[in-house]
Amino acid sequence: MEYLGKKGGSKEVKIHVSPTPQMDFINKNFLYRSLPFNELVKRAGADKQTEYFISETEKYYLRAVGDNPRTDIADINKQFPELAEDISIPPFFSPDRFFSSVFRISSNGIQLWTHYDVMDNILIQVTGSKRVVLFSPQDANYMYLNGDKSEVLDIDNPDLEIYPNFINATRYEGVLQAGDILFIPALWFHNVIALEFGIAVNVFWKHLDDNLYDNKDTYGNKDLTPASRAMQIMDRAMKALEELPDSYKDFYARRLITRIERKCLQKSFPP
Repeated sequence: MEYLGKKGGSKEVKIHVSPTPQMDFINKNFLYRSLPFNELVKRAGADKQTEYFISETEKYYLRAVGDNPRTDIADINKQFPELAEDISIPPFFSPDRFFSSVFRISSNGIQLWTHYDVMDNILIQVTGSKRVVLFSPQDANYMYLNGDKSEVLDIDNPDLEIYPNFINATRYEGVLQAGDILFIPALWFHNVIALEFGIAVNVFWKHLDDNLYDNKDTYGNKDLTPASRAMQIMDRAMKALEELPDSYKDFYARRLITRIERKCLQKSFPP
């Protein structure tokens, strides 16, 4: 931690501060705050704080962003050049397809919400260990999605009265140790919990044509533009169905569902 703090310096970084380990992005059970980088390292590595925003047991999470989050992507070589010297990103993709390299720091126990990304990416565990649980894109119907995030926060003990179908989702679980790299394919849901204070770097790249991505997306998590258009059309279709009597609405909704299933769904994802 001394080495990390010294190399990273006192640069101000924007962080998440949570009163509990389990973070909820939908209901925002955390605060956005800023700290000098070396102070963040000190606090994130401690179980109790002498100085704090919420409580002495608060948790910290850094998801590095670009210098201007609205226009700049996260790139460890630009935001943390001294630390970037210590990591070698495997050449899993052509350099011209690079999108972002996100530097992450987690307090012990921090659990991130289940979500998906639209780009292939690798999660490089630099120090510490981390449990990762993944779910297939084909289990999307069981994930109770709100945007790109699942509403099921506690995936180990889900409330089956509220989320009865979540039990049908197949989970793939593993533990990353320092030096391990996990490839996370696009659209695969993932839930991450830090088993100890840890540092990681997440590298995203564009594996599809550029024109499919939202060019204003600096985080790499906005749906592909044709998918966004399809969602908007579906919203209009549902609004139109609301004008019908209930029995007609049910009938035409079933017809729409059948057409989508026949035209768009595939039995299995390609390897």
